[in-house]
Amino acid sequence: MAVSKCTRLNGPLIKQMFDSVDSVLFDCDGVIWRGDQTIPGAPDVINLLKKNGKNVFFVTNNSTKTRKMYADKLALMGFNATEDEVFGTAYCSAMYLKHVSKLQGKVYLIGSNAMRQELEKVGIQQTGVGPDPISGVQIDWANVPLDPEVKAVVVGFDEHFSYMKLNRALQYLNNPDCLLVGTNTDTRLPLEGGKAVPGTGCILKAVETAAQRQAQTVGKPNHFMYDCVASQFGLDRARCLMVGDRLDTDILLGSNCGLKTLLTLTGVSTVADAEAHQESGCPKRLGMVPDYYVESIAELLPALQG
Repeated sequence: MAVSKCTRLNGPLIKQMFDSVDSVLFDCDGVIWRGDQTIPGAPDVINLLKKNGKNVFFVTNNSTKTRKMYADKLALMGFNATEDEVFGTAYCSAMYLKHVSKLQGKVYLIGSNAMRQELEKVGIQQTGVGPDPISGVQIDWANVPLDPEVKAVVVGFDEHFSYMKLNRALQYLNNPDCLLVGTNTDTRLPLEGGKAVPGTGCILKAVETAAQRQAQTVGKPNHFMYDCVASQFGLDRARCLMVGDRLDTDILLGSNCGLKTLLTLTGVSTVADAEAHQESGCPKRLGMVPDYYVESIAELLPALQG
């Protein structure tokens, strides 16, 4: 389709775009829901896409839920979705360790129970979930007991993150053979009313800084998240569309993987943000310019209903 980047998607162009794709990857928060509130029209869009023969997948950097938890939430909100269509960073981290790193050993996990469950599903044992209170003095911290079977430190969102967890990660990572894997680098989690809380990226940066190591991340915009979907479902990247609300994760993932990209304005990023990237001329920033944008994915409904 001979259109310029960052084009408003409407009218006949919507049908033209959908005719060019077989599979659509959706981010979740800010795209199909906000918190526990469905974006109006989103379930109809998803369900009609499937009815029209499109493959639909849900790709999220949230590491606090298992695939099943996401599938249950989707069903409760009226989306026609199955567990195997959900790709979160808890699941993708387990896939990375199992099939790419071929980990032989345990994980020291800075993360959630959901991550623990996804790791255990593929036979990877972990230690570290839950609070880790501090005691003793600095020399005690430097000699904290370590599990000799731990071969990787994995960092996701952890509401119990603490100085002792940071210290324990450092002690494991003093071994150069110990892997460091992060779920994602999102620094802030946007909430309703313009509020935000620190995201996983803050925790991961602390661990990287202490260990003087850089993590391998599996979430958006890293191509591994798309690879997870593509390897299981045989996707053709030339006929895939990535739909998201964040330029630095969703849209950049699409660009990194050669997918068509659609920005929805119901979440974090704005058209002004995209235009600033476009005008910058910087190659990395150009990767954050979407092919198309809509105010909300509900704008796709008329074309799908017709």
